[in-house]
Amino acid sequence: MIKITEVRSKSDLQQFIAFPDKLYKNNPHRVPQLHSFERSTLLKEKNPAFDYCEAKYWLAHKDGKIVGRIAGIINSEANKKWNEKTVRFGWIDFMDDKEVSEALIKTVENWGIQKGMNKVVGPMGFTDMDLEGMLVDGFDELSTQAVIYNFPYYPQHLEEYGYTKDVDWVQYEIKVPDKVPDKVVRIAELVKQKYGLRILEVKKPKQLLPYAGKMFDTLNEAFDHLYGFAPLTDRQKKYYVDKYFSMINPKYVSFVVDKEDDVVGFGLGFLSLSKALIKAKGKLYPFGFIKIVKDMNKNNMADLLLQAVRNEYKTKGVPALFYAHMMQAFIDNGVKTVISSHVLEENKNSLMMFTNGYDARLNMRRRAYKKEL
Repeated sequence: MIKITEVRSKSDLQQFIAFPDKLYKNNPHRVPQLHSFERSTLLKEKNPAFDYCEAKYWLAHKDGKIVGRIAGIINSEANKKWNEKTVRFGWIDFMDDKEVSEALIKTVENWGIQKGMNKVVGPMGFTDMDLEGMLVDGFDELSTQAVIYNFPYYPQHLEEYGYTKDVDWVQYEIKVPDKVPDKVVRIAELVKQKYGLRILEVKKPKQLLPYAGKMFDTLNEAFDHLYGFAPLTDRQKKYYVDKYFSMINPKYVSFVVDKEDDVVGFGLGFLSLSKALIKAKGKLYPFGFIKIVKDMNKNNMADLLLQAVRNEYKTKGVPALFYAHMMQAFIDNGVKTVISSHVLEENKNSLMMFTNGYDARLNMRRRAYKKEL
């Protein structure tokens, strides 16, 4: 018999965060999330998304052991923007046991119905800055810290319960060339000259701080039409700056600014932390921090985590400009392989940035599922 319990205490939350580490023990492909970051996201008093979101978390028990987890989220701003009554499920993990997965998903469905919702989608987080999409292809690929990894049986279970594809995100493995392709360099130079743009040159993360708000303004504009998006508030912008900007290595970040010093496009890259996080098992202390710092300073793999371009520049070659700059940094620092950010499959402009002129292979696909209630 499956028993579902709501997460109510700090101890419950710790078990909720730690469960997938046990489920995926010794799995060479899944990258654990940092427990401290997960806790910050899931706690109402920490995460400003709770200004307009409501959430509950549950654990599944069988024979006295935890065998699954799930979160239910209602994002009222997204629902208002898209004129929907949608409940999201996220943080879903479970043993290969259909009694478990069905009990978890029905818990979210029933909660959604109680709250007046008529549709369920997921996996989704509170915002687009959280992990989203269930892996449906690429199970033998090394994942990244910015995306979900799951076993192949997850989508099989969901589809059996009547869930169907809503959207797909895709990722690419890109081989770093010996030099940035001539065609890309020419486009980048033309774009700079024609529109009076420049690459922001910085050496320290704190030099990016005056541009952080402008970066998020660009993100809000660029993402406005994308699946399930709701604009980030000023409190959320500060939250993400405080959470992530200290980890940025300016070598692998590219901000394109105009004559007024406004950010018209940007790309954020990091040296890959995948192998370090696997070794650290999601924990910074006592020894995880050392492994992570080591990989942050020397690595031949990198991840592209986020990019955006203001609407008026979307078709004017700005991605070629910041991507050429980042690729040159990867070349100069011995990076051999780059994993792209996950991008909606219909977002052709972004996908062209990864594939146009580069040796790129589609290596992972993730899916948001939907079901009418």
